[in-house]
Amino acid sequence: MELHDLKPPKGSKKSRKRVGRGSGSGLGKTSGRGHKGQRSRSGFTSRIGYEGGQMPLHRRVPKFGFTNIFKKEYQIVNLADLNRCEAGEITGETLQKAGLVKNTKIPIKILGKGEVEKAFTIKAAAFSKTAVAKIEAAGGKTEVI
Repeated sequence: MELHDLKPPKGSKKSRKRVGRGSGSGLGKTSGRGHKGQRSRSGFTSRIGYEGGQMPLHRRVPKFGFTNIFKKEYQIVNLADLNRCEAGEITGETLQKAGLVKNTKIPIKILGKGEVEKAFTIKAAAFSKTAVAKIEAAGGKTEVI
C-alpha cells in the first residue's frame, strides 16, 4: 500500500444535501420544508426543549430533593496521607505543597482513616472525632482555625 492508495472507509464520506435544484431531485420547490408556516421560513430557530405547546419534558418529570444552601464544602485529608509530611506544624500551605489539597481557600477537614506515625500540630477547619483521638494518641495537637 502506498500513500496515494489511501482512501477513507466506504460509507464514511457523504455528499451534502443539495436542495432547491428541481423537482426531479426530490428536494426541489420547497426544499424539504413543507408548505408555509414558521418552520418553512429562513432564520427559524425553536427554543430548546420546546415541544409545540405540549408540556415539555422538564416540566412533566417529577422533581425531588433539595440543595442545602448552608452546607459546608470541605477538602478531605486522611491521617494516612499526613505521613507524607514531616513532623511538626501542618497548615493548609504545607498540605498544598505535599499535593494533598488543591486550594487553601477551601476549608480542610482531617478524617481518621489510617494511622499517624509522627507527632503533628495540625491546623485545619474541622476534624473528625477519630482523627482527634489518633493525633493526640501519637503525641500531636489539633487546632481548629
